[in-house]
Formats: sequence, structure tokens, C-alpha cells
Amino acid sequence: MEAAESAGPARVRGNAAPVGARERLAASWQRSAAYGVPAHEIHPVFTGAADDESLFYVCGHQVLADLHRTLAEQPVSLMLTDADGLVLNRMSGDHGLLRALDAVHLAPGFSYSEREAGTNGLGLALADRVPGLVRADEHFVTTLRGYTCAAAPVIDPVTGRLHGAVNLTTWSEDASGLLLALAQSAAGTTAALILARGQGHVPPTTPRGEVFRVEAPRLEPGLAALPSERLSAGWQRALAEVEAALDADRVVAVVGEQGAGRSTLLAQAYRRRRPRDRILAATTPAPADVEAWLRLWTPELAKAQTDVVVTDVDDLPAWAAERLRDLVVQARRGTTDTSSAPFTPPPFGLTAQTFDAVPRPLQTLVDTVVTVPPLRERPDDAVPLARHHARRLRGREIAFTAAAERALRDHAWPGNAAELVEAVRQAASRTDVVDAAHLPAAVIAGGTSRLTRIEQLERDEIVRVLARPGMTMPAAAEELGLSRATLYRRVARYGIPRTP
Repeated sequence: MEAAESAGPARVRGNAAPVGARERLAASWQRSAAYGVPAHEIHPVFTGAADDESLFYVCGHQVLADLHRTLAEQPVSLMLTDADGLVLNRMSGDHGLLRALDAVHLAPGFSYSEREAGTNGLGLALADRVPGLVRADEHFVTTLRGYTCAAAPVIDPVTGRLHGAVNLTTWSEDASGLLLALAQSAAGTTAALILARGQGHVPPTTPRGEVFRVEAPRLEPGLAALPSERLSAGWQRALAEVEAALDADRVVAVVGEQGAGRSTLLAQAYRRRRPRDRILAATTPAPADVEAWLRLWTPELAKAQTDVVVTDVDDLPAWAAERLRDLVVQARRGTTDTSSAPFTPPPFGLTAQTFDAVPRPLQTLVDTVVTVPPLRERPDDAVPLARHHARRLRGREIAFTAAAERALRDHAWPGNAAELVEAVRQAASRTDVVDAAHLPAAVIAGGTSRLTRIEQLERDEIVRVLARPGMTMPAAAEELGLSRATLYRRVARYGIPRTP
């Protein structure tokens, strides 16, 4: 990594890029290194089929299709990506270039943001929100240095919203000075077309989660990096069970409620017991993506020191589970014969809500079942997890008052970790010292009973008023238009902490 980092800025200083471009590239390299992007290969992050019904996609596809017709004989690949770097489509008349891009996963369904692929044209354009050109060895990852990439962001002229980017990629030796100009023109035309058709009002697309990811042998800045000693005895017991199974080369199924930390438990165990391994993490895709998802496993499973985590297998069709089981067995044996010598289980873990929900073909691989308790049964984990996520969000330590910590511990967290993360995000984005008043009303109230929508609105309004500094119950009752007795009854019913 050190050699790669020193090579990049030196190469940047020697090129003829426009003023400011050298500094942008150097800053991008620094970010890539900070993200922990491997210097020698792209670790694929597959998200699945693109949303081809959004106004951005429809307009961008039309613009690139028109441009493609004029470049049909040229070794250029035209792509549209969303604001997160997900490649939505790809066009080229050069089949050799397409095959080469497949090899580095620059293909629809894969993410190519700076965080995932290091310094590259489209990642740079999205990070800086201005057009970018990255040539040959200006790329952070060595396997991309055979290409030149030019990209321009597509920005809504009315709202300023970043829709995504237009990216043009060609062989490094065939780089054209017009590449960046073409990307800028296509991005501008796309933005104008969106404005003409949507009057600047574009509905947000549904966020997509990663369904296939390879992590390098490094500690990601996620929950796997949180020292287990800070967490509860319930978590540590489950972690010890998984680690014992890994030490015995057993296949592990971690079961529990959605969001309880099942995949995090597996990742933490892998990082502690097999720190030099890479982790192939995948979650069950949408039905339309299953075939593509299965194809991704073939080259990855055969690689040495690869630990596998498949999440939410209870959503996987039985036929897909059977094919996945066969792929795992064949790859680890190095053979297509599923009836030959005894199978040595790979470092393989999966998650589901219950073991009974695991598809039968995958159940045959499992040696050990570990249950992770839900967050409501681990109240002592709420505060360290909240501090951890706040630090990730703000990049530094964020303080929590005693009242906030008490509310975090007392809440039942029906949504488990996902609910906690969202609560912390809302609070830590507003203040440097999180108090109970900064937390969502449902967390402050601490009630577990079902409320109607009207009751939720009433509870939230009471919490909002009572959270004001210096607010008293009599003053709150007057502002809310309630008698004092009624307010006291509502506070007791909703479990809202009282003010004097």
C-alpha cells in the first residue's frame, strides 16, 4: 500500500491536468487510503439490478443511447451511475473492452464509489460534484491502470440534488482529449431532460442495500470494530460460541430477530479468529437478481483464505439454496463431483431468524447453531452501541448525558439495532452532547404498548413541549391546551419522564 500511495501523487504531479486537478487526485488518493481500499485488486460490491423506472435513469439512458450510436465503432464504454456510485447501465460496441471491464467488476449492479474502488473517474466526480478525468496510473487500484475514465455529475439545476454521474471509459492508450467534454455534455443534456420532463421535481429512488461484498483482511469501521469487551455478557457468550465453532472448522448458523446483530456477530468472530482472511458477505437478493447473484460466487469461493457470510438465507428460494450449497462444496473441493471424497467445511456462516427457516439444502451444511439475543434483552449494549454509531457519524467522540443513557437503556428497541442507529443518527446530527430531549419521542417515552397514529402524534407533541429547557408541567399543560390532571395522566400513560 505504501508503494502505491507514493506512486500516485508523483504521477499526478507530472501530468498536464488542469489547475486544481492534481490537488483533487492527491486528495482522492488520501481518502482511498483512509477507506482501506486494497491497492492491487477491486473487491466487488454487488447491489443488484438497477432501478430502471426513475426519471434519472430514463433520461440518462436516452442520452447515452444517442451518444452510443455515434461512438459505436469506438473502444469506449458509456455508463450511468447513481449518486452512490452504483453502475446502472453500460453500453459499448467493443466486446473486448466489455470483457475486460467485467473482470474488474465495472458493470451494472456493482458499486464504484471512491470508498469501494479508490480513485477513479466516476468516484471522483461524485465525491467532488464536478467533472473528473482519471488516466492510467492515476487510478488508486493497480488493476484499473489500463483504463482512462472521464465522468461528470448530473446535478438538478433547480434543487441542486446529485442524481448520479455519466462515465466514459476507454483503454488508457486510446484516451481522447474529447472524453471529458463528451461526459460533461451528456451529463448536462441529462439534467436538462430531467428538468423538462419533471419540472425539477424528481421522486427519490428506493435505497438499495448491498447483496454481495468482499471485505479485505482489515477491520472495517463498522460494528465488527467494536471491542466485544464493551458489550454485554449475552453478546459475549454468543461470540464465544461462534469463535469456538470457527476454531473447530464448523459451519455456523447465527439465528435471531432481524437487526439483532447476527451478521455483525459473525464478522466480529471472523476478524478475531481469522484476521488475515477476506470476508465474502452476501445477503439474499431480489428474485430478479438471484441468477446474477449465484454467478458471482463461482470465482470468489475458490479463492484462498475467504470466509463466507450469507445473511437472511430464510428469504432464499429452495432451488437457489441448493445451487449455492453445490457451489460451496464444489469450490472447496476443487471438483464438480458432489459425491466424491469427504467434504471439509469451509469457513462458512449464515444467518436467519430461526434454524427451521433455513432452506433444507443449506441446513445440511450447518454444524453449529448460535442464537444472538435481541437488543431488548441486552440493555447494557444500548449505550456503547450508541456511542459507537455516533462516533462513526461525526468522526469523533460524541457525549451522552445521564438522561440520554438512561433512556437508551430503558427503551425496548422493537426495531433492534436498526432503530438504535436511526435514533442516534437523528440525535448526533443535531448536537455535540446528546441529551434525552434529542432522542426520538418513542425512545424517551419508553413505552412498549401499541399506540394509534393519533396517540403517537399526541405523545410526540407532549415530548416536544416538555423537552424545552426550563419547561414545567403547569406551563406545558397551558401551552398544550390541557388541564394539569389530563397532562399528568397522558405523561403516565405514555411513559414520558416528568419535568418539575
